[in-house]
Amino acid sequence: MITIWHNPKCAKSREALALLSDNKREAEVVKYLENTFSRTEIETLLKKLGVSARELMRTKEDRDDILIA
Repeated sequence: MITIWHNPKCAKSREALALLSDNKREAEVVKYLENTFSRTEIETLLKKLGVSARELMRTKEDRDDILIA
């Protein structure tokens, strides 16, 4: 099953959910702003993705916009 870490305020996240729905794909939806992740969960995800935490960080947005969101 697909797991999506969802932010209902994020257009890309909503688009991803719509795409899954349109293609009749079941997904476990985790609203990550309501249910934060443990360090272990984050480390496990990074290992599965084969990337560093820095590689997942937003770099193209104004820092103030990120902090306000």
